Amino acid sequence: MTDTTALAHRYLDAFNETDPAKRRGLVEEVFTADATYTDPLGAVAGFDGIDGFLAAAQQQFPGLRFTLAGAVDAHHDLARFTWHLGPEGAAEPLAIGFDVITVADGKIRRVQGFLDKLPG
Repeated sequence: MTDTTALAHRYLDAFNETDPAKRRGLVEEVFTADATYTDPLGAVAGFDGIDGFLAAAQQQFPGLRFTLAGAVDAHHDLARFTWHLGPEGAAEPLAIGFDVITVADGKIRRVQGFLDKLPG
């Protein structure tokens, strides 16, 4: 059985990693080679697509961090969780999202993301 809470934390670690080589290593650790990522801002696939998407998110929101906002709810090969994006230690997040992941062999095969709150 996959520890989906640990996997969700590693997933957000990949979003937060600004060193390109380290981020790519996290992408390959967390996602399957054929993984897909879809949210209202984009749809990408594979290590290159996901890594590029994360790099673009970091450029769009420099200095902000993604954090897990509550418990991970999981069953079978699915998990869902809410995340916050904002300055470290901020009382209120600038953005809030909700992701549903499909897990295969301990890694993320599919992400379906939803945005509940966006800045300005």
